[in-house]
Amino acid sequence: MVSKDQTIGGIIFIVCVVVAILYTIGLFYFGNPLSWEIQFTLVVIPVFIAFIAVMFIGAWIGWTMATTPPPKPIEEITSEMEEEKEEEKTETPEEETKKEKKTKK
Repeated sequence: MVSKDQTIGGIIFIVCVVVAILYTIGLFYFGNPLSWEIQFTLVVIPVFIAFIAVMFIGAWIGWTMATTPPPKPIEEITSEMEEEKEEEKTETPEEETKKEKKTKK
C-alpha cells in the first residue's frame, strides 16, 4: 500500500515532468510569436534554463517523496523506547552479579 506522502510525491513528479515537456514543446515548436530574432533568443534561453531547473528540482522532490518509505508512527517509536528502558532495568541486576564475580576472582 502506498502512503499519502508517496502519492503526493508521485503527483508532484508527474506534474513537473509534464509541465516541463509542454513548456519546451510550446516554446520551441510554436516559435517566436512577435518575430523578434535576437531579442527573443536573449530572453528565452535564460528563462528556459531557469524554468527547466525549477521543474527538475520539483520532479526530484516528487521522486524522492514517492520512493521513500513512510516513517514509523510515533506511538511505535515510543513503545520501543519504553521496552528498551524496561530491558535495561531487568539487565542491571544480572550485570552487577557478573561484575561482582569478576572482581572476586
